[in-house]
Parts: sequence; C-alpha cells; structure tokens
Amino acid sequence: MHSIRHAIPCALLLALPLASAHGAPHPPLQLQSPDGKARVELSLDREGTARFAVDWNGRQLLLPSPLGVQLDADDRLGPGLRVLDVRHGETDATYERVAGKARQVRDHYRQLEVDLADARDRRLGLVLRAYDDGIALRYRLPLPASGDLVVKEDLTGFLFAADFPCWALNLGRFGTSHEGEYDPIPASKLRPHHLLELPLVCRTGHGDETFAIAEADLDRHAGLYLAGRGDGLTGVEAKLSPRLDEPGIAVRLPRGEVAREGLLTPWRVLMLGDTPGALVESNLVSNLNPPTPIADTSWIRPGKTAWDWWSGGLAADVPGAGMNTATMKRYVDHAAALGLDYMLIDDGWYAGSPGNGRYNAGADITRAIPALDLAAVIEHGRRRGVGIWLWNHWKSLEPRMDEVFAHYREMGVKGVKVDFMDRDDQEMVAFFHGMAESAARHRLMLDLHGAYHPTGLDRTWPNLLTQEGVLGAEYNKWSRRITPTHNLTLPFTRMLLGPMDYTPGGFRNVMPEDFQVSFTGPQVMGTRAHQLAMYVVYESALQMVADSPDAYQDKDGGLAAGADFLALVPATWDETRVLSGGIGEYIVVARRSGRDWFIGAMGNEQARTIDVPLDFLPAADYRATLWLDGTHPTDVRREQRQIDADTRTLRLELAAGGGGAAIHLAAPPLRIASSAGRH
Repeated sequence: MHSIRHAIPCALLLALPLASAHGAPHPPLQLQSPDGKARVELSLDREGTARFAVDWNGRQLLLPSPLGVQLDADDRLGPGLRVLDVRHGETDATYERVAGKARQVRDHYRQLEVDLADARDRRLGLVLRAYDDGIALRYRLPLPASGDLVVKEDLTGFLFAADFPCWALNLGRFGTSHEGEYDPIPASKLRPHHLLELPLVCRTGHGDETFAIAEADLDRHAGLYLAGRGDGLTGVEAKLSPRLDEPGIAVRLPRGEVAREGLLTPWRVLMLGDTPGALVESNLVSNLNPPTPIADTSWIRPGKTAWDWWSGGLAADVPGAGMNTATMKRYVDHAAALGLDYMLIDDGWYAGSPGNGRYNAGADITRAIPALDLAAVIEHGRRRGVGIWLWNHWKSLEPRMDEVFAHYREMGVKGVKVDFMDRDDQEMVAFFHGMAESAARHRLMLDLHGAYHPTGLDRTWPNLLTQEGVLGAEYNKWSRRITPTHNLTLPFTRMLLGPMDYTPGGFRNVMPEDFQVSFTGPQVMGTRAHQLAMYVVYESALQMVADSPDAYQDKDGGLAAGADFLALVPATWDETRVLSGGIGEYIVVARRSGRDWFIGAMGNEQARTIDVPLDFLPAADYRATLWLDGTHPTDVRREQRQIDADTRTLRLELAAGGGGAAIHLAAPPLRIASSAGRH
C-alpha cells in the first residue's frame, strides 16, 4: 500500500489572541472546507460554554450546538472554558485501499485544533476537520492527575436549523444485533426515549441535499447512539453505550493507558452531500481512521463465497445432505462451477456446537464433528481453487483467540466468520480491535456478524472484509420484513458507514404478494435481476452467494437464468459513482473494476423507467451485456448491446415488485502501438 501525504500550511482563517484572564467571550473561530461549501463556527459564550454551528451551501444547517464531556457524576469539562491556543492546518493525502468502493482515495481537509481549559485548569482539546463531503470533530480528554480516566457522557448535540425529514432506526435499547428498518420520520418526532442507531440520515429540503450523522475511529471507547431532545429544540444528542460492569459510565481507562497529551475520542461525523448518492460515494468514514500497519496485504483477497446456512444446507443431489463431508464438498464444487473464491462453512461444524447459534461452554472450535472431515474438505477446496472459511461463536473464540487462529492458518483456512457479539460497549470495541489484529497476524480474513455498525476499522485492518449490523436476507427465513422498499433504503442509510454483509443471491424469487416465509429454502421478494443488481449496489468485499447449489442450476443441470452474472461480477472496486436514486425508491450505481464498468439498478415495488446517463464513460466503444427483468420474477432476459461514444443514455425498464438490472460494460482491448522498426 502506498500513501502520499502533503501537509500544507494554512493561513489562519481568523487570527485570534488568547482569552483574557477576566473570562471575556472569545471571538468565534471559523473553519471552511477546501471547496468553501461547508463552514464551521466554534464559539464560547460568557459562561464559557462551547458550541459549534455548521453552514452548508450558504445556509445554516446546525444551530449553535453543545460541546463537552461529562467525566463523572458531577464533573463536566465545560462550561467555564477558556481558549488557550488555536492551530490551523491543511492536509491533502492519497492512499490506496485493499478493498472497498475505490482503490485510490483522496483525504483532503482543513483542520482547527483548539486547546481549552476549565475553571480547575484542566485541559480539553477540540479537533475540528472540514472536508468537501463533511465535518468531523473529536475531543482530547486530559490525563487525570490520579486514578482512572472515566467518561460518563458525551455532551455533543446536533441542533437542526429546521424540521428536517429523516430516516432513523430506533433500536430502543443497548445490546442488540444492530438490525432493523430505517423508517422515515420528521426530526421533530425524534424523542428522548429513542435510542437511534447510526447513521441518522436527513434531507434539508433544498434540492436533493442530504446529510448523515455517524462516528469514526471508534477505539478504547464506547459506541455512539443518538436520541431526540427533550427541551423543545429539534435535533439529537449523543448517547454512549454503557459498560456492563459499571452501567453508570461508558469508559474507564487506567491512567497508565492514557498518553501524556490525553485521550482522543472517536470522531463525531456529519456527512454532507448535494444528493443522497453523494453520501454513498463518500470515503469520509474511512478517511478518519488510521492507516493500516499491515506491511504486506497480498494475502487479503476479496471475493465471493458459497454458503450453506441460509438455504438450510440444501443439496438436492447429496443423500442425507447436512453438516457432513459430502455436502460441504458439494458446496465447494458449486463454488468452483460458479467461479466463486470461497466456501463458508457455518454454525454446526465444530465439536459441541448446538447448531442453532447458541453458545456452549464445552464446545471446541478447533475440532470438527465426526460427520465432517474438515481436512478433506479444505484439501478438496484447495484442488478446486476454493478457499474455506469457518464460523465461530465469539465467546468460544475470545479466551483462546491466538491459539485458534494459529491452528486455522496451519490447517489452510482463509477466513473466519465471528458471530453474536451484539454489543458495542468499551469492552466489546476492544475485542473487535484485538480480534482484527490477531487475525492479521495469522493472515486470516474476517466477516463479523452480530456486529455493531462500521466505523472505518476496515481501513486500519483491511482483513476485515465485511460485517453485519444490517437487516439482511436472513430475515426472509422467518419474516416478511425484507421488502423491495427496505432494500432500496439500505444503500442510503446503513451502507454509508461501510461494507455490509446483507447476503444476497436468493434465486427463489416471488412478488411481494406471493411471498411465503420458509426457514429452509427461503424465498425473496422481487425479481431475480433485483438480486443480481445487489452485487453492484451493495458494498461488501466478501459477497455471499447465499442460495443452495441446485438454485443456480436449470432443470437440465446447466446454469439457471442470471447465474452467469454471479461468476462475472467482482467483489471490490476501483471507482464508484451513484448515477441517480431516491431513498427507498430506486438507485443506479456504476462501479469500475480495471477498465470494465458494472451498473446495478434496483427499484422498489413501483415499476419505473430509468434513463441511465453514460457521461462517466471514457470515449470508447463498449460491449454491453444486460441482465433484465422478464415476465416472471425468476425470468432474466440477457441482451447484448453496443455502446459507442455517441450513446449518452441507457433506458431501463424496471419491473414492479423490486425490478432491477445488472449490466457489464466490457471495455475495448487496449491498443498497443506497433514496435516494428524499433530496437
């Protein structure tokens, strides 16, 4: 991986003296994004209360909103603050990602650092960054004079300038799997008793402007939630996940684990976009995380994987199909036939596993059950070019993590799916970091289920390919919640934060009105082309092909309609562009891999015609292969078209009930100049 960083001196936007000893209010400090569209103002009133306000596109977005941290029961850093020092700077950097929505990422921001002191002369640092696609702030908490550093509450608030229409997921309590619907709600209806998952996404009412509240670089801290305010003001305030052993506080760190300059909290992030799609394209959450310490990342290989759990371990041509050697070899053969990179063996494979996701203290995640010759399956996969992933319950992994990971690497396992953490308190956040580091040391990739939302950890540890914290396709097994509208809400909400293991690829496609719940061989609402388009629209560097082997075969044993696209589409990208879309309505995403482009178009229950702009294509002739809706939900029409430099749009007819399209634009061969006569 290569990174180029340029520290560019930046003239003070507002030259300021230090605050007077008499506590006179400090003149406001201002910071603008490089393109000048976003502006942050930091102010202190006569009581020494710190606030920040945000203007965007020349209009006020956030009213002066509170800043501060409550360290213990009655111990707040602020009010009574005064300014000690102010530093401005600008950084423009480029770095390369192993996997994600873009290979080369620009990290360009202006920064304002302010040193504050309270009446007890304790120092509080505030760091503000302004990007073209958002604003971020974090605190530097002081090293305690004695004892532990304790954080009870984060006092950051976001006061909205208007009653914005929003999309929110109200989890209602701490300690969940972070799965649910992001429902439309006016900001004024957000209540103090709500516990809102990130991101909170809102529209400003000016054109298609959209913003989202998120967090980044979550480390040695507790996860962030939001709640409505109870003071009559429209907006939200921070809530921190409490410790399990001390529910009255969120963070406790021994003094010896805090640097002399203090502890940096996670970033509080305000993503900004002129359209909802601009937030999908943004790399802001990733940019706010440290670069990876992994020197050689060549072993980290994004890809697509077969999977036995979602379909119920079905394998029509295997007698007694289930968690056994013959079935897992059949899934390996299925992966090889579709050109998939991996096979993920899920719950039930190891000794003592109940097979229902529950933890058994006596289970051994290093030994397979007698019915499964794991070494033979791994070797079979090696010969077929298919790597093996294994499922773990986190409680079985945590006490012997290094030992287990070392054993898996010796066996030839490529990655581990870890499940049922269902928390984001300080202890669990530390487990995530330790697990990612240990897995990297043993050259293992990770897929996290029962996980909190992404915070950019996959930039620091790119072996973390994907994670849950999403209401995904598994809910088709026991509910009617995975509707086309839900599928069209996810890209503009949960996916803004990072990769999501939605687990697409259901080939038992029906209209919503015909859907029936089935735990084994589940159906999915919408057309098959809708499912295919997910492989372009949904970001995940480990993309599941969730159904059983027979679902991808026709009655003659050949490939079922649309299965050829699964063999073709990549799992990581060099460039991403959102061409159009509306939250919960439709989306068109173009992603580039090498010189080829893929387009995914998805719609909700309403049929629609979309004219896809092709201005982003370099001037060249492309051979376009399209997988389109047919007469029935399982039908896929495959078409070939030529796209030349004069073709400015591509018209798509999306069917009702979740119609979609998947398109591969194959670039022309590179023309290499003749070397005749040259030596």
